[in-house]
Amino acid sequence: MPQNRIVTFTTDFGLTDHYAGTMKGVVLSVAPNAQLVDISHSVPAFNVFAGSLILGQAYPYFPAGTVHVAVVDPGVGSARRPILVAAAGQFFLGPDNGLFSQVYEREESFIVRHITAEQFFLHPVSQTFHGRDIFARVAGYLASGRDAHEFGSSIEDYVRIAVTAAESLTDGTIRGKTLAVDHFGSLITNIRSADLAHLAARGETWIRIGGRVVGGLRSNYAEANGGEVFGIIGSSGYLEISANRASAAEILGVGGGAEVILGVNTANG
Repeated sequence: MPQNRIVTFTTDFGLTDHYAGTMKGVVLSVAPNAQLVDISHSVPAFNVFAGSLILGQAYPYFPAGTVHVAVVDPGVGSARRPILVAAAGQFFLGPDNGLFSQVYEREESFIVRHITAEQFFLHPVSQTFHGRDIFARVAGYLASGRDAHEFGSSIEDYVRIAVTAAESLTDGTIRGKTLAVDHFGSLITNIRSADLAHLAARGETWIRIGGRVVGGLRSNYAEANGGEVFGIIGSSGYLEISANRASAAEILGVGGGAEVILGVNTANG
């Protein structure tokens, strides 16, 4: 088995404390040749869904064999299970709290295992830092070539957070909602590019969010004036409400969970 697998990290730990660096040390103590990559340590604190989105946008661009450690874990120390997911030729380690929901959504087949093989843990296991004592340690063993089945049996009752699909309404508009806010203040919605295909042929689009109508769809940021709020299909295939050189979330005063309506101005008004 390969001895230099990539190990990634997605957490809400931030970078001002030792947590992220400590997990890397644990991985390297088991797999000194592992290649370590930070996806993000800036997931909003305790926001499992936001962590799921960030990881879901990143993992398809990593090669087979990559080990992803994801820790957004408000239930650490409770009865929630540590799990190992095998999907897309990659491995995902973290709490069973819905953090891997985007992986479940994207992949047709996957195996979820309850990690129970305590001989692979770092002892004593802390009640507050399973990222170090369980997930990073198991990641090191996976990166050094151990097989996934060694860590526990498969389960079917894993936690999954469903993303509500956007709705096509009888008046021809589309209703969705914002899911998260990124670093630039763009509002990521649950409206996919495929949901918008029929709108473009009918007329000029408009978007209503936060009680106001903003600009329509743009193909790039340069098409909008500075500070103008508009819609754009982001790199992950979802509609994003953005602003040119500004934060759309701040301008609109909204965050996750806001209603978004898209419609068109037809030739007849």
